[in-house]
Amino acid sequence: MQKYGFIVLIAAAAIYMSGCGKKEKPVADEMAVSMESLTEVPAESAAPQASQPPQAASVSAPLVSQGFQSLPPVGPYKPAVEQIQTALKNAGYYSGKIDGNSGPMTKAAIKEFQKANSLNADGKVGQKTWAALNKYLNSAKQQSGD
Repeated sequence: MQKYGFIVLIAAAAIYMSGCGKKEKPVADEMAVSMESLTEVPAESAAPQASQPPQAASVSAPLVSQGFQSLPPVGPYKPAVEQIQTALKNAGYYSGKIDGNSGPMTKAAIKEFQKANSLNADGKVGQKTWAALNKYLNSAKQQSGD
């Protein structure tokens, strides 16, 4: 009995090691593309970035001259709580301390601002709310002459 068990074990090991006769083609053989051809962008196809900030332009200028384009920032801009509180205060909706903590006073001020500007009054500063609120961020500084 042990003799048959040993033979079955040897046969199973041989089948496992041979992969049941199935041979897969290596992925590299199917794709005759080099890494250089994937990462290169010809300089003539590089479109100029019109709204690129000056500091980003100076950093990416060597890459553009080599044929590479810089990538746009990921996702929409998310303002800091201090910026939201400052803009709300300048707009006349927030009277609390600008401390960077989004508490009930800040949330109530956001909702009031949203209602007054025909926005969805959910108390969250999304893209539409920030687009309307951003106008007030520096308005107090401009009025005082700074």
